[in-house]
Amino acid sequence: MRSARILQQGTIHCFPAGLRDERGEIVNAEISAVLYDGERLLLASDKPVPGEERSAVFALPLTPEGPDDTRLEYLTAARLRQAVKYEDFALTTDGRHVLAVTGFDRIDDQSHALNDYNHLLIWPLGRPDEVQVVDPDPRDGVEGSLELRRKLDAAIGFPYYKIEGLAAVPGDHGDGLLLFGVREQGNAHDDFHYVSRVVGAHYQITEGGNIEFIDALREYFRFDPDAREGVRFACGLSSLEYDPYHARLYLLTSFEMETHGEEHIGGYLWVMSLEDFRAGKAPAMVTTPVGTALEFEHKAEGLAVLDRERLFVAYDNDRHLALGSVDERDERHACEAPYTILRID
Repeated sequence: MRSARILQQGTIHCFPAGLRDERGEIVNAEISAVLYDGERLLLASDKPVPGEERSAVFALPLTPEGPDDTRLEYLTAARLRQAVKYEDFALTTDGRHVLAVTGFDRIDDQSHALNDYNHLLIWPLGRPDEVQVVDPDPRDGVEGSLELRRKLDAAIGFPYYKIEGLAAVPGDHGDGLLLFGVREQGNAHDDFHYVSRVVGAHYQITEGGNIEFIDALREYFRFDPDAREGVRFACGLSSLEYDPYHARLYLLTSFEMETHGEEHIGGYLWVMSLEDFRAGKAPAMVTTPVGTALEFEHKAEGLAVLDRERLFVAYDNDRHLALGSVDERDERHACEAPYTILRID
């Protein structure tokens, strides 16, 4: 069993206070993906951030005092601005490329109007202007990872699903294994249930710096967090993160529900070795130092390994503005995203 304790909490200003969208509504920071490259945090919102000089993907340095949002930089390559509903980031197993995945939770085969929700993107670390679409539709001019979507359809087996996790782990023969975490599955967006499933396929990096899948996508793992002691609400998988320092996989689950007129948000953290993952064994819940369930007070959606001992957790609280223990203020501004840095003991 692993335990964790909070080292630091705070908020990140993701864009100017009072920013409004094209409908005149206040834009809310909804951070769903985070990655650390050794110097900077890369974060993404699952909602667009308006403005020609902005995008839903941005980077900022991580200092000993925490994230430095005074040096925040938006990544504005056309393909990065085009994709909608970012859900997770990952580094390839060689550490040389960044991967980003959107939710894949909606599609319109007739008009292609919703293709922007169906993207797996790749770019060389530190060179986001060279971003490419992975496994696109073979027809010229049709954007989106639509060939990948067809493979996900077959592997997941439901007409509706939502991808919220992404991780690249070492494969069996010197290649890489790309894993997709499934949070929701069912018949439609209003007829589904939460799950914690992982599907994936082996891959290699092409000479052009893109990904080529070398076998079929299939299910690799599933577990039921709701059946575990200490889990109070039904959860779905919200992030995957590979820890190369210890050859283990972290799984983040979160909940968002209403009971008796009261809304509840939060999440739990799980960990397992790659050997246990391949064997289909259940992950261990990360606890507090006294052995109780580590339950996040916010909707935990993004996870990044910082070093051998520290993890960064980002929250997507949607319209929930309460800060709880993160800050002495009662509420955050809509432009702020709360975060926690954990030490794994």
